[in-house]
Amino acid sequence: MSPLWVASLLFFFLFETTHGGRTLYPLPSKQDSTSKQPLQTSRPYNIAHRGSNGEIPEETAAAYMKAIEEGADFIETDILATKDGSLICFHDVTLDDTTDIANHMEFSDRKRTYEVQGVNITGYFVVDFTLDEIKSLRVKQRYPYRDQQYNGKFSIITFEEFIAIALDANRIVGIYPEIKNPVLINQHVKWPNGKKFEDKFVELLKKYGYKGEYMSEDWLKQPVFIQSFAPTTLIYISNMTDSPKLFLIDDVSVPTQDTNQSYWEITSDSYLEYIRNYVIGIGPWKDTIVPTQNNYLTTPSDLVDRAHAHNLQVHPYTFRNENIYLHFDFHQDPYAEYEYWIKKIGVDGLFTDFTGSLHKYQVWAAAAATDENNAYGLLHKIALMISSYEK
Repeated sequence: MSPLWVASLLFFFLFETTHGGRTLYPLPSKQDSTSKQPLQTSRPYNIAHRGSNGEIPEETAAAYMKAIEEGADFIETDILATKDGSLICFHDVTLDDTTDIANHMEFSDRKRTYEVQGVNITGYFVVDFTLDEIKSLRVKQRYPYRDQQYNGKFSIITFEEFIAIALDANRIVGIYPEIKNPVLINQHVKWPNGKKFEDKFVELLKKYGYKGEYMSEDWLKQPVFIQSFAPTTLIYISNMTDSPKLFLIDDVSVPTQDTNQSYWEITSDSYLEYIRNYVIGIGPWKDTIVPTQNNYLTTPSDLVDRAHAHNLQVHPYTFRNENIYLHFDFHQDPYAEYEYWIKKIGVDGLFTDFTGSLHKYQVWAAAAATDENNAYGLLHKIALMISSYEK
């Protein structure tokens, strides 16, 4: 661990243990972005999926700070709304799987059953809790095979606190927020003057200066991609902001949550030509781009090529280091997976749970390609020679 990361972690530990109830992180200091190292735009984007959540519990301040330290180009988050209309960073519509809600007897009567995307789900829903109540909970690691030492150490953060982390970084770091489950949120959370979830989301981005088309001067100062699985949401906000948007695409068996369109319809050439008027890219699940059989890759689909033909970027999700997620073709080597997707499939960005691994791979690959005398390039050649000899 670097001294900066240790100091940051100690700060959050101390803050959590000395302040009861709601935890607040400093809002943006509005550092002058002209003095910061710019966003790299010469290689596929390293998108920290829910922060560096392979190491730290997802969507926490610590996970995002770790991702920035490890070299993320963008930090990604899911935005939901609380009962009192506050926007928070949290993935699931229920609190059950990644918080200590079960230990809070004061909330034992809050369990509900709601329909979510055509399925009845029972649990403790985010929309039934105020921000102060949400802030009293602590987050835990989602997967049992990942590091559990940080369970109970961190609270859920707000969208504003997330923005603060990006803006206060010592280099320009983009944000990649998802408008999560807008149908459910708009059904259960009401704002004054008839405003919708999407309105509040865009208002907050504008409040902190996020604006401008992709690669514009404004965008390069404060980069942002807005993502959603709901096409009507992306179309609606296109009249409110020119910030670039990305249409997320689920598994082949899952219809869109708001328009009930099939995977095959939304990946057709006619639909890609239509949606490109509102978005600059798509974000498919990677196993729909390259289907698998018995944990081996099969023939890649033409989705990436067709998206590029419609001038759409492709940012697939989600890349994970654990062997359970690495297909046999990659021989338990995440670098081999990154190389395949970047060099053979030709994607433009990657959602990863392990930001550091992707960053190190890209540094390694760039050095090998540009300067064989460079230390990284030399090591790369040695590794290739050894690999060839072993075969």
